[in-house]
Amino acid sequence: MGASDHKSVCVIACGALAREILAVLEANRLHHVELRCLSALLHNRPERIPGAVREAIAQARADGFAEILIGYADCGTGGLLDALIEEEGVTRIGGPHCYAFFSGTASFIEEYRDICTAFFLTDFLARQFDSVIYGPLGLDKHPELRDMYFGNYEKVIYLAQTEDPELDCKARDAADRLGLAFERRQTGYGELTDFLLQA
Repeated sequence: MGASDHKSVCVIACGALAREILAVLEANRLHHVELRCLSALLHNRPERIPGAVREAIAQARADGFAEILIGYADCGTGGLLDALIEEEGVTRIGGPHCYAFFSGTASFIEEYRDICTAFFLTDFLARQFDSVIYGPLGLDKHPELRDMYFGNYEKVIYLAQTEDPELDCKARDAADRLGLAFERRQTGYGELTDFLLQA
């Protein structure tokens, strides 16, 4: 479905946020918004995110969307995404990464010094732990790499967007496999809802 089907706003977002964005759009009856997702695996090469977002913006404009929102935080681009956002005249959700905007950016940044040895999971990362983290890092074939990647971490903090016992188990299992302590925090959709409500 494109802009010609009465969708006036395009949200270009990380695939890791697809379920959450669709849930917010549905709950708030934002039927004029179309979601277009880029691969979550771009996070393994964050320098490629701005280029992929630029291409998606160009396509959305070619398809006639009147407004474009970017469902990415900085996500490890080191400010490159913000430079693109300014150049293109579009708006992105605030914060350095989704862990911050799910938690509340100001409180997350204030607390970060106390949790800088934590590895974070979201619902998406708990669900896709093997295909997005464990496998791509080679831990499935070379578990000895665990200390290289995670030796400085002390715990996994699972930022839960939903109440899902199955995801709780997956997140806890991920922590066990990484040899880290486990903590669960219920965040809901955090600042994502307010961001999408401007559409």
